[in-house]
Amino acid sequence: MFANLPFSEGADVNDQLTSAGFRRSQNIAYRPACETCDACVSVRLPVADFVFSRSQRKVLNRNADLSRALVEAEATMEQFDLLRRYLTTRHPGGGMTDMTWQDYVAMVEDTAVRTHLIEYRLPSDDGGPGELVAVCLTDLLSDGLSMVYSFFDPRLERRSLGVFAVLDHLRQAELIAAPYVYLGYWVQGSAKMDYKGRFRPMEVLRPLGWTLVV
Repeated sequence: MFANLPFSEGADVNDQLTSAGFRRSQNIAYRPACETCDACVSVRLPVADFVFSRSQRKVLNRNADLSRALVEAEATMEQFDLLRRYLTTRHPGGGMTDMTWQDYVAMVEDTAVRTHLIEYRLPSDDGGPGELVAVCLTDLLSDGLSMVYSFFDPRLERRSLGVFAVLDHLRQAELIAAPYVYLGYWVQGSAKMDYKGRFRPMEVLRPLGWTLVV
């Protein structure tokens, strides 16, 4: 199921569709509608009810040295190089592996919604910007933050940068009093999506509405 996000009211329409279980790709919102399968469920984290576990606090501490910067939704070659390393290592043969520079520019910049990039960098020895190790394309919604797409340096597995990005978004949502962090789709039992199921409590979208899972 697909819907176009209009340029004139794209942000408001994106708010409504995300709350209804859609995900955004550029100016298209989509939601799986398979006749014989309902495994894909939308997931969001209720910020006020979330309590960091011991292991999650360790991830936060492990990455306390990273700098965090909110930047405009403008693609850079530095980001693209990191994305290529991530896709080649973590998702070889996947649908995005052949993404070109022009594709990446469109993914980041071709939109009419409230969106931005979060860049995470290692400390620098010379006072300049440190090495870029993780990026997240994030939409600002009326009821929270939606993590559209994130990628990170696959060489730094010990840092658990994917988990860290989610935890950091929870902290940022709390600072701006945003009720939810949207994580997109979750398929229970999927190895690539298993990490999403470890964030509890979470809410999943069922036919009768959002349901709390603890």
